[in-house]
Amino acid sequence: MTLKTSKQHQTRCAWASSAPDFPEYHDHEWGFPVSNDQRLFEKLCLETFQSGLSWRTILSKRDHFRLAFHHFDFHKVAQFGEEDVAKLLDNKGIVRNKRKILAVINNAKRALEMVEQEGSLATFIWRYEPDENTLPPPETQTTCVESIALSKELKKRGWQFVGPTTMYAFMQSMGLINDHAENCFMREEIDQARKGFERP
Repeated sequence: MTLKTSKQHQTRCAWASSAPDFPEYHDHEWGFPVSNDQRLFEKLCLETFQSGLSWRTILSKRDHFRLAFHHFDFHKVAQFGEEDVAKLLDNKGIVRNKRKILAVINNAKRALEMVEQEGSLATFIWRYEPDENTLPPPETQTTCVESIALSKELKKRGWQFVGPTTMYAFMQSMGLINDHAENCFMREEIDQARKGFERP
């Protein structure tokens, strides 16, 4: 997809220029606050598949992942059985790692439990939004107190592939943290989006 002309020569976070798909993702998704449960679950799942791999690999396969996992509707994914797992392991469009596939199915079941207990995934997850005044400068860390706490609680509830670094990356992308570089043209836009965002 072609970027709008007004954004083509703007200064972005350094990572945004490292792959062809990254500028679009950086400008229109990364860091905008999200409260939709299905989108939050999708990102948790994609972070699971990214473990040990690059985000470029996962982003390039995202459309295939969405088709394979019913657009990450956790009500449907929670019902996956052995036949579904076999089909996923034969799907060349996704990352065919059995442990990660089983983790996503497990996490879908845990997501259903969380919705029943907490009302929504968003209600639970946004409790771990860090105080901006306690965070160091952007792009200087890979975990924070809140990502460690979120990881610990999710593991306690039976979630898998939810380590502190994975949770920090999740929080960055879903807008719980504005980690755009100080000189990135998107930083102010994300600040405004976060200020206008209604927390669940």
